[in-house]
Amino acid sequence: MTPFYILLTILAYFAILFAVSYAAGRKADSAGFYSGNRQNNWALVAMSTIGAAISGVTFVSVPGMVQGAAFSYMQMVLGFTVGQILIAYVLIPLFYKLNLTSIYQYLNHRFSTTSYKTSAWIFFVSKMLGASVRLFVVSAVLQSLVFGPLGIPFWLNALLTTAMVYLITFRGGVKSVVWTDLLKTCCLIFSVALCIWFVLRSGVSMSGMGDSPMARTFFFDNPKEPTFFWKQFLAGIFLVIATTGLDQDMMQRTLSCKNYKESQKNMITGAVLQIFVIGLFLVLGYLLYTYAAANDIDLSGMKGDDVFPYLATGNYFPVIVGILFIVGFIAAAYSAAGSALTALTTSFSVDILGIQKHDEAKQKTIRTYVHIAMAVIMAVLLCVIYVLNDDAIIQTVYKVASYTYGPLLGMFCFGMFTRMEIRDKWIPVVVLAAPVITWIIDAHSVVWFNGYAFSHERLLLNALLTFVGMLCLATGKKKDN
Repeated sequence: MTPFYILLTILAYFAILFAVSYAAGRKADSAGFYSGNRQNNWALVAMSTIGAAISGVTFVSVPGMVQGAAFSYMQMVLGFTVGQILIAYVLIPLFYKLNLTSIYQYLNHRFSTTSYKTSAWIFFVSKMLGASVRLFVVSAVLQSLVFGPLGIPFWLNALLTTAMVYLITFRGGVKSVVWTDLLKTCCLIFSVALCIWFVLRSGVSMSGMGDSPMARTFFFDNPKEPTFFWKQFLAGIFLVIATTGLDQDMMQRTLSCKNYKESQKNMITGAVLQIFVIGLFLVLGYLLYTYAAANDIDLSGMKGDDVFPYLATGNYFPVIVGILFIVGFIAAAYSAAGSALTALTTSFSVDILGIQKHDEAKQKTIRTYVHIAMAVIMAVLLCVIYVLNDDAIIQTVYKVASYTYGPLLGMFCFGMFTRMEIRDKWIPVVVLAAPVITWIIDAHSVVWFNGYAFSHERLLLNALLTFVGMLCLATGKKKDN
C-alpha cells in the first residue's frame, strides 16, 4: 500500500469516529464525563471493553510472538478470565457500595489522605507510561508506513497522534469513549477475522496447526522458563486484577453501568469474549508465519512486532488486507489511548486536584486544561520512547505494569483483607521501596535462586513487599472496612 492510500483509510475511519464521538458526548456534563451518568447498558460496555483491552500492542505483538513463544500467551489469558471473575464479585460490589467516582477514593475511606493521594500518583505514572508505550506502537507503525515516506519527523507524528486522541474524548469523556470503543471493537474483530480469511484463501492451511510447535499452548515441563503454565496463569490473574480492577481507566467504564449486577454481567461477558478475540490473534500469527515459510519470505532478523504490518501492507496479499490491517490497528490503538486519556484526566482532576468541590462551570474549565495537559505529556513521552525503544513492546508494557501496579495491588489487598490501621504518612516510603527491592531481586534471581528467572510474577513479589511494608506501619488499632 502507498502512503497516500493508508492516509486516506485513516482519515475515512476518523471521520466516522468523530461523528460517533460528537453524537455521544455533545450534552455530557461532568458526571457524564466521569461516569456516563451511570446509565450505560452493560452489553454495550462489555463490547466496548474489548476495544480498550485489545490495544495496538496486542494487535501487532500477539501475532508476532507466535514463532518464539507459540500460543503460550493463552495461558495468561486464562488467568485474565479468573481475575475478571474475582473483580466482578469482590471489587465491583465494593466500589458501587461506596459510590466512587474514582476508585482510589476507597483508600481515603479505608486509610487516610496520604494513601489516597499516593495511589492516585501511582496510577498517574503507571497509566501515563503504559498508555504512552501502547500509543507508541501506532505512532511507530504510522511513521514507517506514512509519515516517514512523506518526510514528516516523528515529533510531528506524535503531536498529531495525541491530538487525534484528545479530539475523540475532550467533549464527552467516558460517555463518548464507550460508544466510540464499540465502533472500534467491531472494526477490530471484523478486520482480524477477514485477515485470517484472506490468508487462508492464499493457500495456507490450518490442517497442520495441531501438530505444529508454533501452536503449542500449555507448558508444564520447566518451572524456570517464563512460559511455564503456573507462572503465566497466576501472573494473568493478578495482572488483570491490578491493571483492570485497580485501574481507573478500565473501571471507569465498568462503573458507568446502572448498578453493580449489570456491571458484573459486563465484566464476565468481556472475559469470555476476550478468550475468543485473543485466540483469533494467535491463529492469525500462526497463519502469517506459515505463509512466510511456504513462500520463502525471509523474516529473520525482524522483530515479532513488525511481522504483521510487514506482510499485511507489503503487497503479499490483496490490497484489502492492508486496509483491514490499518483499520483494525488504528481502532485498537486509539481505543486504548482514548480511554486512558479520559481516565488520567478523571483521576488527576478528582483525586489530586479535588475538582469535585467546585461548581459545574469551574469543574469544566479545570477539566479542559487537565485534559490538554495529559495529551501534551503523552506526546512528549512518545518522543522519549521513540529514542529509547529497543525491546518487544508487549513485554515492555507488562514489565512496566509489574513494577508500577504492584504497590496498588498490595495497598488494596491490605485494605480489604485486614482491619488494621496504619501510620499513613509513611506509605510513600513503602510504595517506593517495594519496586526497588523487587528490581534488585529480579536482577539477581538467576544467580540467587538456582537459575530461576522472574517473568510477570514480579508483580506478586512487588505487591507482597508492599503488603509486608504496610504491616510494619500497623498501629495496633483496628477499623471496620
